[in-house]
Amino acid sequence: MIPANYFMILSVILFVLGAVAFFIKRDLITMFMSVEVMLNAANLAFIALTRSAHSLDGQVIVFFIITVAAAEQKKTIKTEDIKLMKG
Repeated sequence: MIPANYFMILSVILFVLGAVAFFIKRDLITMFMSVEVMLNAANLAFIALTRSAHSLDGQVIVFFIITVAAAEQKKTIKTEDIKLMKG
């Protein structure tokens, strides 16, 4: 069995890569993909911790994270258009 520490290290690496891509890229699709990578890194961390604790609580949290990730949809892909909507 693979130790939970390896999954946590992978989760941190994925989260940092997602955060760096989110702040560097200006394209909205790339920003959404970066948020997806960060959310999946959090999912991996939750699953690794709950697997090592022999609990199912983390899977419930992962279900809600996936629901939030599915809900982030916009009608435009240009960040300039979203800035114009601020008023």
